[in-house]
Amino acid sequence: MLKFKLITILLIVSTILVYAQKDKGVMSMSEFGLPKKRPIIRIPGFDGYQTLKCDFHLHTIFSDGQVWPTIRVQEAWQEGIDVIAITDHIEYTPHAKDVMVDHNRAYEIAEGMAAENNIILIKGNEITRSTPPGHFNAIFIGDSKGYIADSDKSKDKQAVRKAADQHAFIFWNHPGWKVNSIEGSYEWIDLVDELFKEKVLGGIEVFNGFGFHKKALDWCIDNKLTVMGSTDMHNIVGYSYNFGEGVHRTMTLVLAKERTAASVREALEEGRTVAWSTKYLAGKEELVSKLFYSSVEVHPSFYEKKGKEKSTNFYELKNNSDLYFEMQLKSGKGTQNITLYPQSSQIISAPAGEEKLTYEVVTAFVRSDKNLLVDIQLK
Repeated sequence: MLKFKLITILLIVSTILVYAQKDKGVMSMSEFGLPKKRPIIRIPGFDGYQTLKCDFHLHTIFSDGQVWPTIRVQEAWQEGIDVIAITDHIEYTPHAKDVMVDHNRAYEIAEGMAAENNIILIKGNEITRSTPPGHFNAIFIGDSKGYIADSDKSKDKQAVRKAADQHAFIFWNHPGWKVNSIEGSYEWIDLVDELFKEKVLGGIEVFNGFGFHKKALDWCIDNKLTVMGSTDMHNIVGYSYNFGEGVHRTMTLVLAKERTAASVREALEEGRTVAWSTKYLAGKEELVSKLFYSSVEVHPSFYEKKGKEKSTNFYELKNNSDLYFEMQLKSGKGTQNITLYPQSSQIISAPAGEEKLTYEVVTAFVRSDKNLLVDIQLK
């Protein structure tokens, strides 16, 4: 018995010594850190295209942002974003006393980390002219050292043309951001019309952060321009967005042939995009409609409730995506209002014999004053 007790004591002591040697007086508490995992934003593609989640309007300390360029890559990875563009201002660099002005540098710093984390990084800059016309983002640019930093209004067109000469994709940013302070700023002015007719202007930012520039959607639809959605983030994204139940940053959903920069560029030029801001979608009717039908399915009636005059059938309506659809009945007899939360289902009902119900998706805009109409086929 004594021998057994001695062996037990020796084992306990040796175990303590082993652990003491391992931590050397410092115990790791790494279990409290964020787990190394990337969320998957589930938005189906269609017609052979995949849906890429993109933010083409971001700032760093190399203009008026508050973060180092690699932070933008880390945020994108943590939030399930596929593609980003850092678009620091050309004409506005308030940190110039502390950070050397170099409009290529943010891209160069972030490029390696983006590649290692499978984030597609697009080179860009924001051409920051006085309002009107306001600001333009140029992405897929070349060397930006020769861009015009002079804010003289006589050089507005020349400044944008510099990016066009590099075959950049150019979109007009937040056209309505000064609507309450500069009269006439939210208009399709002559310069914008010239850039459009000369095929310099490729798109317009319809969603900017928490703002929906409704007239911009109509301009995109009427002129076959690409619909864009971006954060225009200057600080840390998580400081501005209340991430939680179904909340995502504002972004552009790009319908791309492949997960490559070249496919993103091709999709932008062809206008295969939808702007998305958590609950809200905005875009060309055909694309918004296809997003809905690729996300939502209705199952055959699972129950028939007998009535004195007519029976009622019950159906399960399922949302297989991370999109959000708020719907109001427009024609047919059945459930009046439906909220399809991300990755969820709802029960709807209709009188027996009802073939379809038509709903207005009030959270999906296809014009400033028009929402998407969808048919829920019951038979």
